[in-house]
Amino acid sequence: MTDHPAILRTGRKFDQVLAGARKVFMADGFEGANVDDIARAAGVSKATLYSYFPDKRLLFVEVATTECRRMAERTLELVDPTAPPRAVLTIAAGQIVPFLLSDFAQQCFRACMAERDRFPELGRAFYTNGPENGKRQLKAYMAEATARGQLRIDDLDMAAEQFTELCKARLWTRAVFGIQTRFTEEEIAEVVQNAVETFLARYGA
Repeated sequence: MTDHPAILRTGRKFDQVLAGARKVFMADGFEGANVDDIARAAGVSKATLYSYFPDKRLLFVEVATTECRRMAERTLELVDPTAPPRAVLTIAAGQIVPFLLSDFAQQCFRACMAERDRFPELGRAFYTNGPENGKRQLKAYMAEATARGQLRIDDLDMAAEQFTELCKARLWTRAVFGIQTRFTEEEIAEVVQNAVETFLARYGA
């Protein structure tokens, strides 16, 4: 990321600022978000907002990366890495698919694409804390499962990438192009089940 003023991550109003920013970014996107609206939604003054985030871009990156980290933490809390692969992968896909389809993830993806040239650090930050972090965690689990003889994987990087791509089947593309904006639990469950079944058909022991 290019040189920016340091972000102040302490203080009782930091979480307020993030929550307010998330609400406004979700409603208006990065480009349309107004600093006055963010301060109002956060219940803080503009001076307080700028004391935490001197640049709106820094605030958007912080909101995006925080959301990605929370999703990863929730997944880790739910997963028992010693459980059978079908159970572990079903839980993982059950977190990945809804996150990819969420309004927040879709907004971040669109912002990354729209601001790719003017704001490349956004794409890098979202990729590092989202897809790359997810792949790293999947690789760690898959390596352990392979060592236990539960999976048969030679290329962990490829396998982790493939599993994530399987979680994008059908619904993610429809979301990206605005063909469909709401998804039922049944639709999501079908993608999750097919992702796990397809992956295990290739890599199951």
